[in-house]
Amino acid sequence: MGQKEIPFEALEYSDLYIDCIYKGGKAPNMSAEPFHKLIPGCENAGGFRKKLREDGSGKYAYVVLYTSMEELEWPDYLDEETGIFRYYGDNRQPGRALTDTKKKGNLILETTFSMLNEGINLEDIPPFLIFKKTGVGRDIQFLGLAAPGNPKLSPDKDLVAFWRTVKDKRFQNYEAHFTVLDTGDKPIGRKWIESLIYDHENNLRYAPDAWKKFVKEGRNGIKALKAQRLLTIPSKYDQLQSDIEGNRCLDIIRTHYAAAPTGFEACAASIASMMDPNFIDFSLTKPWRDGGRDAIGHYAISQGGKVNSPLKIDCALEAKCYGMDNSVGVRQMSRLISRIRYRQFGIMMTTSYVDKQAYSEVVEDGHPILIVTAADIAGILRHNSINTSNIDYYLRSIDEENEYVIEKQMLKPYKGLMVADDVYTYKAKLR
Repeated sequence: MGQKEIPFEALEYSDLYIDCIYKGGKAPNMSAEPFHKLIPGCENAGGFRKKLREDGSGKYAYVVLYTSMEELEWPDYLDEETGIFRYYGDNRQPGRALTDTKKKGNLILETTFSMLNEGINLEDIPPFLIFKKTGVGRDIQFLGLAAPGNPKLSPDKDLVAFWRTVKDKRFQNYEAHFTVLDTGDKPIGRKWIESLIYDHENNLRYAPDAWKKFVKEGRNGIKALKAQRLLTIPSKYDQLQSDIEGNRCLDIIRTHYAAAPTGFEACAASIASMMDPNFIDFSLTKPWRDGGRDAIGHYAISQGGKVNSPLKIDCALEAKCYGMDNSVGVRQMSRLISRIRYRQFGIMMTTSYVDKQAYSEVVEDGHPILIVTAADIAGILRHNSINTSNIDYYLRSIDEENEYVIEKQMLKPYKGLMVADDVYTYKAKLR
């Protein structure tokens, strides 16, 4: 059975179904926008689309969060395995204070999360309806009903103000975390949305049970919609796909290390640490003695205190700077697998992709290998604000620091002679 779709002509009678596509109209103007027909009183523009209650309270009936999930600088993201939705505020250019935005989106976030963390007046928190662009005309997809916060996120981490720099000008924006609620097999009823606007005092009569539980219990009442990811073998396209900016960054990396592929090993260690700051203490194996591991390091697990030492798990990294048409095959993957020692895991990182047979062997045999391909690298760079404007500086900084360490540590005295050491420590910035 195909994905559920609601035609434009039927939107004003439709409820909201998880993952359903709501079709836009064919007119060449704003009348083709689906939101104003699908959701009573909804605005037609912006990432924050909200509606005030009709009771004169000045409080919001609902808030729609609309995203393409494709903006390079602001990577909104839904983790379908946890139900956590990361959404960036609307102060995205220099020149304004954090909450002084046209749509007042950041002010909505600030007020909402303040109520959540104070645990009072939870009935005044508006439900958040999450939609994303489909890339086809004005069609939109409903991702779910969301509540602010998550039981597994502490109050100081669910809404974070951070600094960005654009054209040498600094400004702040919010990174907010919501949870898509498990509303079961029932849709979000249009009658509830109407009651939020026109009869808010009685809206819980029509609200989904998951929303009632949140209003009653707050953060601890959040029940996430979780979708277990199936262990399928991603296609070449899946492993390579990225936006234009991501592909340009990957091309710059490939070109940068074309004459000296071993230099990508230090870059791969840096990317691993940006992917997860718990990766620490990478040491690179010598370029001319490649035993199937380009770097060794640790994954540190800690409670964050100062008393107990972190648990460190050894990991082995293999880095392959390949073009888009040159895949990591069984030979390269088998070499890494054979070098993983007891209580270690491996990382295969490539600027290309892993072919089907090699990927299948890892998945089907349960080898402890983390596979990081071109699409992943592009996403990691994006999330760490590395793009075509600064990636050359990033790569040069890795090279310069790496060369310094090689000069200082490649040789060591032994019985009156200077001999090559087995490893040299990679000390590039890991945060």
